[in-house]
Amino acid sequence: MKKHIYDESNGLSYTLHGDYYLPDLAVNEEEPTYGKYGMLRKQFLKEHRPARYQYLLMTGELIAHLNRVDQDARGQVGIMMKQMAEKQGVTEEVKMQDQMKWVGAMNTIKACAEEIVLKELIYL
Repeated sequence: MKKHIYDESNGLSYTLHGDYYLPDLAVNEEEPTYGKYGMLRKQFLKEHRPARYQYLLMTGELIAHLNRVDQDARGQVGIMMKQMAEKQGVTEEVKMQDQMKWVGAMNTIKACAEEIVLKELIYL
């Protein structure tokens, strides 16, 4: 019996292991590039949506999904921070006059924006 065979009907190569030919399959290992929000989404899917997580993992779409969620979340946080800072009057002038006040206000704005994005994008 041959050690390696190729089946033209399905395009797969097989290797002989004992008495059986097993397909030569390789896992497509993409380098994960997602950030904070992608990691949070992954953890949420694992714990609360295991079927969805397994589906994305098995179809090879998990990393692309996490990258997309991370990019969308970062973009929304940035937009919301600008809008909230503008609405609350947190400007460069405030930064020049009282840096500590500006930092405190921006930290509060960022926390609020992240909380909204987490509820709307990550945890659903």
